[in-house]
Amino acid sequence: METIDSNTVFTKNIIEMVIKLSILGIMVIWTFLLIKPFMIPVIWGIILAVALEPFIAWLAKKLGGRRSLAAVLFVLLITAALIIPSVLLVMQSIETVQTISEQMENKTLAIPPPPSNVADWPFVGESIHHAWQLSSTNLEAALKQFAPQLKAAATTLLGSVGGGVLGLFMVIISTCIAGVFLAKAEKSSAISEKIITRFAGEQGAEITSLATATIRGVMQGVVGVAVIQAILSAIGMVLVGVPAAGLWALLVLVCAVSQLPPILILAPVAAYVFSVADTTPAVIFLIWSLFVSASDGFLKPLLMGRGVDIPMLVILLGALGGMMLFGIIGLFVGAVVLAIMYTLFMAWLDEIEEKTDN
Repeated sequence: METIDSNTVFTKNIIEMVIKLSILGIMVIWTFLLIKPFMIPVIWGIILAVALEPFIAWLAKKLGGRRSLAAVLFVLLITAALIIPSVLLVMQSIETVQTISEQMENKTLAIPPPPSNVADWPFVGESIHHAWQLSSTNLEAALKQFAPQLKAAATTLLGSVGGGVLGLFMVIISTCIAGVFLAKAEKSSAISEKIITRFAGEQGAEITSLATATIRGVMQGVVGVAVIQAILSAIGMVLVGVPAAGLWALLVLVCAVSQLPPILILAPVAAYVFSVADTTPAVIFLIWSLFVSASDGFLKPLLMGRGVDIPMLVILLGALGGMMLFGIIGLFVGAVVLAIMYTLFMAWLDEIEEKTDN
């Protein structure tokens, strides 16, 4: 009877445990599904908060220690910097489209003929010159001839605009989340350290400090290099007289932060310079553009690992591998994960060495 009772109790315990684990699993899955739409903004908010905490601390000190006010000003400034230019750009684009549409209806739209040296551009010069010349002489025939390409380009453009609006919305949400973390920096840091310590044990504080330094180092490598490339691009465009150089430099900045080569923006600008300037300054600007685009190859190693007691190669491999897997957010996540794994691996090696010595 005792055996039967003990078997019954064991079975009941197993069933009860399975039920509890099932309920817990369902709750975890539901929780994940609920927070899944906000995971990327939250991760970006954490990255921004960690990277900008020294600046917010400095600003709060200037404001008499009012950290919440500093965080609110940061959120308002970033939001305004994102929304105002976007609204102005959309309004200007709408106005330009309306003007072109009216001119096409009234048949008053005139396209100037291409400069003669456009045909000398390498690879695409002849095709661009032909299309440009046809558009300047017979716009209706040009529209009919290039209708499939124009339709594909318009579809791509609309998709890019939709993606850009969604991306802008996500950046604003991430900035607001970062503002909340920055306003309660000490509490947020304590909670993060407590969570990491729960999983990593005694090395929790060290891993927290390492992750913080790695995020800031990668931010310097990404944003710092992008700012330098944008400034160098602006200098080159101003010297050769490119109109709206500031706008083109802003596009270079966005492109560089997105880890796309700035030559995507600078190449069309260089083509324009070839069509309006003499050959010598145009060639110099093209060389300058190639140099600016390739400058991240030596600037990132200089800036990305600063303040981190980890080999630069580890940080760089983690950032590049993370970007290949998860996009731009992987730059930070990949670098942090590989840095932590490197630290744990080296600690494990040191532990084996100590046991061997003893």
